[in-house]
Amino acid sequence: MLFYFYITSKRKLKQISLITIIAFFTACLVYIQAPKTFSTFSTSKGPMAIYKGDASRKNIALTFDISWGDENAVKVLEVLKNQRINNATFFLSASWAERHPEIVETIVKQGHEIGTLGYRYKSYTQLTTLEMQRDLNNSDEVFKRLGVKDVKLFRPPNGEFNKEVIKVASRYNLSVVHWSINTEDWRNPGTNQIFETVKENTNPGDIILLHASDSALQTPKAIPLIISYLRDKGYKNVSVSQMISNTKTKTKVVN
Repeated sequence: MLFYFYITSKRKLKQISLITIIAFFTACLVYIQAPKTFSTFSTSKGPMAIYKGDASRKNIALTFDISWGDENAVKVLEVLKNQRINNATFFLSASWAERHPEIVETIVKQGHEIGTLGYRYKSYTQLTTLEMQRDLNNSDEVFKRLGVKDVKLFRPPNGEFNKEVIKVASRYNLSVVHWSINTEDWRNPGTNQIFETVKENTNPGDIILLHASDSALQTPKAIPLIISYLRDKGYKNVSVSQMISNTKTKTKVVN
């Protein structure tokens, strides 16, 4: 009986040791593959979303969202080129980007910055944590395949986000970027109305939301008016990354 007990215990001990070793290496593999946490805008006050830059400097950031279509994006890029703006920030749906690699290439060549809207352009507040991770993984793969390196900015589709969205984004080294001025240009309220929205609301540090999808038909004509006004008032356009590199960037706590 004693001999049987010893043999049985020894076998169990080997099994336990083997399971422990496998678990250890699995944990190591998961740790290595997991994206590093980026906590710059996740403080003791809670997760943060960036919406405005340093108000003491006369900088503004023109941002353009694109999720579908190809005609308007080309027009917007041409207008920006003619206006000598080479540092706007384009937030792209990765599914759109992989269908229009030539436009993505033009955006990069002209010097503009690229951020992501995720892959599918579906509200992240309607997704599970796993679905968000899968979407961001797909987005990352697309941009790497297109040669777009170091995408660090994430604008949640439709501007909808919560605490969990920001937590997931931070694991992918992504800063969540909202806006301080919404032109609602996608509604096509009129070229002058788009311009007036910017004129009446712009202050130093603002991040301005515009669109370059085919729905925003009036945006190309509004851009020269906006840029002319901003220049007359002494504003300088900067990319979002340049805007938020300052320590006085304004953020909102997300509950």
